[in-house]
Amino acid sequence: MSLAHTAAEYMLSDALLPDRRGPRLKGLRLELPLDRIVKFVSVGSPLLLMSLAFAQEFSSGSPISCFSPSNFSVWQAAYVDSSCWDSLVHHEQDGPGQNKMKSLWPHKALPYSLLALALLMYLPVLLWQYAAVPALSSDLLFIISELDKSYNRSIRLVQHMLKIRQKSSDPYVFWDELEKARKERYFEFPLLERYLACKQRSHSLVATYLLRNSLLLLFTSATYLYLGHFHLDIFFQEEFSCSIKTGLLSDETHVPNLIMCRLTLLSVFQIVSLSSIAIYTILVPVIIYNLTRLCQWDKRLLSVYEMLPAFDLLSRKMLGCPINDLNVILLFLRANISELISFSWLSVLCVLKETTTQKHNIDTVVDFMTLLAGLEPSKPKHLTHPACDEHP
Repeated sequence: MSLAHTAAEYMLSDALLPDRRGPRLKGLRLELPLDRIVKFVSVGSPLLLMSLAFAQEFSSGSPISCFSPSNFSVWQAAYVDSSCWDSLVHHEQDGPGQNKMKSLWPHKALPYSLLALALLMYLPVLLWQYAAVPALSSDLLFIISELDKSYNRSIRLVQHMLKIRQKSSDPYVFWDELEKARKERYFEFPLLERYLACKQRSHSLVATYLLRNSLLLLFTSATYLYLGHFHLDIFFQEEFSCSIKTGLLSDETHVPNLIMCRLTLLSVFQIVSLSSIAIYTILVPVIIYNLTRLCQWDKRLLSVYEMLPAFDLLSRKMLGCPINDLNVILLFLRANISELISFSWLSVLCVLKETTTQKHNIDTVVDFMTLLAGLEPSKPKHLTHPACDEHP
């Protein structure tokens, strides 16, 4: 065996990917990076603001301070604060003899509304986890495994071709057999391509993804409506008139009709309202961007894997409308690019392919590795069948 053939064998052996058996792909990402950011912000920010509201309430004591009459004792003043906080209704004169009431309950419900908002924003995450993740994980495991195996099969095929060429005493027979194998498409392994083509006709993953982001937009719109309808009307109201003349105190003459009270936590209420509006306003463009990514194919990822035999989704123009499960899978393959060991090798081969002088003879990784191993990717011009020489 010559040194050139030995070097070619070593080069091809090094190009083989390691066989990953047993528990693998534990770090498989089943959420896109932007989706994870949206999840943490949309769910975490209400919980953070809720903890701020509770902490401020516990540290400041009573959330309201009422100006009780001077003849009230300490216990009576405490009762006034408690009664006004329980009712939290503002009384105002709307005309002669007419009393208008306005409820200030959003102040009392602030922490619990934030908790409800966090739970509401977590519902799309639960939908994705239970409706899409099981099928998506099995698809990714199979596709990642097959992509790496297809690359390894191509390298082993070149190794086998090199051994046959070394053992063959007649180069004419070798090149005839090689051209016949290419014509009959022996080098192609169409299982993965057909599986991906089937995913173009499936829409379960993309429907779940669209539903998840649509629910986020719907819940965000509901948050705007809630803040605008209930918070805006009382956003600047720091004082309110409270009536405690109810029940046994309704006939007491020494009890005033209305008592002025002040909301001590109005600043927290304002900060929480403004923060919620700002946070979800920032999230809306991100959610819309996630939806628009489904309207185009990730052709760079596909173009790299066009180097594999029988993976010509682009060259054969098999890609149609991008709103299908295949496009979602491609997005998650891009997010899990670290698990695709073959991607880095094929990317390097694509770069080298652009610099070689025989681009027209190189279509797949088999052709390129054949060239690197010292074999021509196609039959040399100076080699013609002897039968052809008899009839010039």
